[in-house]
Amino acid sequence: MDGLMMDYQLNVPAILKRADELYGDNEIASRLPDKSWHTYTYADFVSRTKRLVVALRKLGLEDGDRVGTFMWNHSQHLEVYIGAPVGGFVTHTLNLRLHPDDNVYIATHGGDRVLLVDKTLWPLAAQFIPRCNFEHVIAVGAGDAPEGTIDYEELLADANESDFAYRDLPERTAAAMCYTSGTTGRPKGVLYSHRAIAIHALTVNACLGIHAGDVSLPVVPMFHANAWCFPFASTMVGSKQVFPGPHMDPETLLDGLESQRVTITAGVPTIWMGILQALDANPGRWDLSSIRMMTVGGAAPPRAMIEAFGERHGLHVVHGWGMTEMSPVGTLSGAPGQEIGLSKEEAYARRALQGLPIPFVEIRARGPEGLVPWDGQSMGELEVRGPSIASAYYASDEAADRWTDDGWFKTGDIVTIHPDGFVEVQDRAKDLVKSGGEWISTVALENALMGHPAVAEAAVIAVPDERWSERPLAVVVLKEGAQVSPEELREFLAPNFAKWWLPDRFEFVDEIPKTAVGKFRKTALREQFAQQPAERA
Repeated sequence: MDGLMMDYQLNVPAILKRADELYGDNEIASRLPDKSWHTYTYADFVSRTKRLVVALRKLGLEDGDRVGTFMWNHSQHLEVYIGAPVGGFVTHTLNLRLHPDDNVYIATHGGDRVLLVDKTLWPLAAQFIPRCNFEHVIAVGAGDAPEGTIDYEELLADANESDFAYRDLPERTAAAMCYTSGTTGRPKGVLYSHRAIAIHALTVNACLGIHAGDVSLPVVPMFHANAWCFPFASTMVGSKQVFPGPHMDPETLLDGLESQRVTITAGVPTIWMGILQALDANPGRWDLSSIRMMTVGGAAPPRAMIEAFGERHGLHVVHGWGMTEMSPVGTLSGAPGQEIGLSKEEAYARRALQGLPIPFVEIRARGPEGLVPWDGQSMGELEVRGPSIASAYYASDEAADRWTDDGWFKTGDIVTIHPDGFVEVQDRAKDLVKSGGEWISTVALENALMGHPAVAEAAVIAVPDERWSERPLAVVVLKEGAQVSPEELREFLAPNFAKWWLPDRFEFVDEIPKTAVGKFRKTALREQFAQQPAERA
């Protein structure tokens, strides 16, 4: 027997309509290239978004057509982010930090008909635009539009808001597209549905308690992993949205967090490490008392960083884990209600884990002998399923083996699951060190090393070893003016790790190469260091 409920479509038009009807006076602020602020209301945002939908229709776009973006985080990007799916199109973000050849492949494979690009990014965009199949290129921002492009403001000025009508789009139709970073093989497209986005925004808001009184500043780029759902989640509840534009340096970000009275912010560990160093170097310079939550994801943050923010600066870090394929949030640690009854020490230890799965994300881990128990010790590859998790890659027969026969997605992360359901990522499957038949977690070693007062960053890789097959090598960046020897670092690690886990080699470098989204690029480190065998300690 079916229930007697309305068949209401969970879609992005419903998110925009709610903002339209309820939150017109709330604000959206963007940092401009000259570091001044542009602020307008939700009512302005909704009006411009409606005109964008009309304008894209006038250009000839039809339902399902992909609308590419090549932009920083700002209000016009939000207009496209929300507006394209509201119009029945598909938002497709292109990564500003990828090689032009990769963006040619991604835009072509994704089938983008239109590209919106910041005028300030034109020198980068011009390296791939001529090789793509864009029918229209729309230039965004102040100044003259490059030859052959359409000026964004002129495009909106020629569109009538009265020609817009909300559409009750089927919730399972495509709304947005994002390609994985392609660390193995070609980048692969993840195609989000309206339903997935709506459910994910609801669950993120429920877990983090985001509401209309909040002020959110996502430092995470809008081109990265669905921007951790913040544009949709914030619009759904009408919270003030603050965008940093092209300014990602710690001091400018801190100025924005202070001046806009931000309450919740999000970014990768490399961003927050820079923020922490700036705060430590300038005690009392910034008033960040408005911040109730800093979310960190993209890579595992060191416990030392989480604790430093809390103890030295009174800032609460929420640790998240997820993937592009998961819309993207999968687990959260340190979210409201998760640390009730814990001591401070217990809370910090718990927050260094990846956390509990958010609602509607199911988890399990599989080892060589099958599913592993939730005992906090047994390692296996994490598998997930849920309504906001991809069931296949877009137009690709590759990597079909990422899904199990019964429909679970294999994440590639090796984890332990604690008896209470907390997930602890031990490593990416490809990054684990297998020494003498036993696994060594590079993540655990990295986080511990970054707790040393002399260490700014650390990455651990496997190097070949005749006796043990592989051994760990640590690549270390020291803080400015700091000195430390390999022996001192090994002694620092020794109390918390088995002797056979300790790195045999330490290499000191000025900088660790990073991927387009700020993660350590271990492939480059392996190319540089892994040809030499490990040294005996």
